[in-house]
Amino acid sequence: MSFMDLIAARRSVREYLRKPVEKDRITLLVEAALRSPSSRSLDPWEFVVVTDRELLRRLSKAKPHGADFLAEAPLGIVVCADERTSDVWVEDASIASMFIWLAAESMGLGACWIQIRRRNHDRSTTSREYVTGLLGLPDHIAVESIIAVGYPKRKNAPIRRDRLNYGKVFLNRFATPFPAPPGG
Repeated sequence: MSFMDLIAARRSVREYLRKPVEKDRITLLVEAALRSPSSRSLDPWEFVVVTDRELLRRLSKAKPHGADFLAEAPLGIVVCADERTSDVWVEDASIASMFIWLAAESMGLGACWIQIRRRNHDRSTTSREYVTGLLGLPDHIAVESIIAVGYPKRKNAPIRRDRLNYGKVFLNRFATPFPAPPGG
């Protein structure tokens, strides 16, 4: 599968079969994360691989909306970073999150990003504080996201090319539209 085919096929998957992700596939997902680029090769990211069902259920409560499906996923990879290592840890952790997601897609797995950074668990606790408490993270480790991973219950069709929003792309200057390809 070409890279363009891979990114065209990638869709958010929130429903998973009750089938564990095999250890060798988890190892490949970790390798993909560790191969992600980082600014100045500082590698500020840290990862917590979660397969424990009860812990996944508790992590699914990290925020009021958009994380509940993690309770049914067989795998969650918590993407964190050492804030002291790099001033662009957010970008580096985001790239690592996408490497995990695309690697999962390339293996026939489904995945979905759960945003943790700058989200709230409830009125008095941030999602970061909640996840930090559950995983025993030190204070200098920030949580960017959790990538839920598993075998998809169904495969969603790729977004058609004619549905891509070329109106958001400009050529040379903001006022000059980028020409959409024929048929799309």
